Amino acid sequence: MSKAILARKLGMTQIFNDKGEALPVTVVEAGPCLVVQKKTVENDGYSALKVGFGDVKEKRLTKPVLGQFKKNQLKPKKYLREFKIQDAEKFNVGDEIKVDIFQPGDRIDVVGITKGKGFAGGVKRWNFNRGPMAHGSMYHRRPGTGGATDPARVFKGKRMPGHLGTERVTIQNLEVVKVDPDRNLLLIKGSVPGPKKSLLFIKNTVKSGK
Repeated sequence: MSKAILARKLGMTQIFNDKGEALPVTVVEAGPCLVVQKKTVENDGYSALKVGFGDVKEKRLTKPVLGQFKKNQLKPKKYLREFKIQDAEKFNVGDEIKVDIFQPGDRIDVVGITKGKGFAGGVKRWNFNRGPMAHGSMYHRRPGTGGATDPARVFKGKRMPGHLGTERVTIQNLEVVKVDPDRNLLLIKGSVPGPKKSLLFIKNTVKSGK
């Protein structure tokens, strides 16, 4: 990938384009991301950047994590992630990756953790049909038999009630509508995974040219 940044989801709103059409957009605070470590093929076997995002108090970090920042006299950051980006050698420790690496019209992929919704039945989790709702039915939203006498077991992967949400999801080929470098804001057309204030990973799309 050639562009990547960490971001925080702020919420959704709508804006109007030049044609007067209302566009639903997600507003995210993208960067600035601080380059904490530079990994090279010679030393680490691969080329990458370790970046930090989001201010945090020192007392909230463990000593090993805090030591990574103190080693280079950098301000502590809440999140640490690795970026395997092209031209990583152009960056130095202490540099910042800002939102202006993206421009309106760019196509991006957004990775996030979906909202957790706790335990859910098959109707909500898998969109199963329910049974008859008459009083004598006695079968409304239950999952039905799991394995019966044949094959006398439940196959792996069978869709059943269980935990819903809190999954890593990637939404591909979204459009950047607006970039606000002064406030580190990125307006993305459509919705992205996760609740407000959740961490997002944004990169240039793998579906370029489509």
